[in-house]
Amino acid sequence: MNNRLIFLLCTSIMLQLVSSNVSAINFGNSDTSNADSLRQAKALEKLSRIKISGYIQAQFQFADSAGQQSFNGGNFPAGVDKRFTVRRGRLKVQYDGKPISKGWSITQYVLQIDATEKGLALKDAYVKLTDPWVGWLSLTTGMQNRPFGYEIPFSSSTRESPERGRMSQIIFPGERDLGMMFTIQAPKSSQWHFIKVDAGMFNGTGVRNAGLDASDFDNIKDFIGRASISKSTHSENIKYGLGMSYYYGGYRIDTVGVYKTGVDVNGVEGFVQQYKKSDFYNVSLSNRKQAYRKYYGFDAQFSIDWFPGITTIRAEYIAGDQPGFSATTVSPASVNTSDIYKRKFNGAYFYFLQSIGHTPLQAVVKYDWYDPNTEVKGNNIGRNVVTGKAFNATDIRYDTWGFGLAYRWDDNIKITAYYDIVKNEKSKNLSGYQKDLKDNLFTLRIQAKF
Repeated sequence: MNNRLIFLLCTSIMLQLVSSNVSAINFGNSDTSNADSLRQAKALEKLSRIKISGYIQAQFQFADSAGQQSFNGGNFPAGVDKRFTVRRGRLKVQYDGKPISKGWSITQYVLQIDATEKGLALKDAYVKLTDPWVGWLSLTTGMQNRPFGYEIPFSSSTRESPERGRMSQIIFPGERDLGMMFTIQAPKSSQWHFIKVDAGMFNGTGVRNAGLDASDFDNIKDFIGRASISKSTHSENIKYGLGMSYYYGGYRIDTVGVYKTGVDVNGVEGFVQQYKKSDFYNVSLSNRKQAYRKYYGFDAQFSIDWFPGITTIRAEYIAGDQPGFSATTVSPASVNTSDIYKRKFNGAYFYFLQSIGHTPLQAVVKYDWYDPNTEVKGNNIGRNVVTGKAFNATDIRYDTWGFGLAYRWDDNIKITAYYDIVKNEKSKNLSGYQKDLKDNLFTLRIQAKF
């Protein structure tokens, strides 16, 4: 039912935008009055402000083992190691409004849906307002990309690897969130346009349940901010950028226990209890403690167009505190009923991209890691503790190497072959992780964009 409602809503809005303007145009009489001509001009001007775009990513994947877990399009079903999927099927409608003389001007209205074999999902639904006096300050409200780092808001239609890194998917599930964001950036005509500052408040839950739910479950809102620069030389042969990001938020601790990294009575590392479940029995919801999420990140990009082709280097590092659970480090999207486990994490990704001369071919090399618990290593994971809780598979670090080759058939079609080599941290004390898991993955994708 939810999928049908989203489809009907989006379709009716798009049809209304077009039909309301087309109906105002009179095609029948060459002796149209001045008033009719003016109405037609206004209708055509409105139509020119509507942009409809989208893309489809159809792919085939071959996994190392049947039923393997994957951050490249989701886990494989039991007994399945090969699959065809529509990874993304996006349809986006954007309306660029005409600035008004006083007050805020409506500069953008954006609605985007995603249609795959799994159903329909709402991806973007926001309005962006820009001040009409100097054009430096904008306000964006609704469902939108989180303004953290470079990879999170980077479009999946232009990203060179099939998916964002493991860390990005865990720490920022769904990439988007409901909230309100202010942006400070000079107009393109200004010499200061290369500086951009984003800052906003968000629910903190992200988009879950196939994009059908981004609602919040407590009164805690998360702050996200990023300051960046992006410049190029006068010839535009060299481009570079730098960014710094910060995240501060969390969620309410309900009647559950809270654990943090420590040592047991024998000095063995493990999770020790910080709060008992009974500590919150008689505490009102508004007075309960908060499980804090604190992240900081740094990103950099460099690109040069020279005789071997375009060479691009891109990197990002993120670290911080992530309160998760025993079986996952993903933040909750609803009232949690499981004990909370506090961990310090870090991770990064590095891209090396090389166009092969001035041909349609591009080579892609990517390396990323995600360490969900930087306070424990190797054989201490899974080691028995007398008191508290032992570290488990959720604390395992993963390193991923990706190698790809992309071919641009034309301006609209791109074909990518990509192979992920996934390496997990090993521990002799954790069953199933005494050796590397068989979870490498090959992806062949065709993307059609319009």
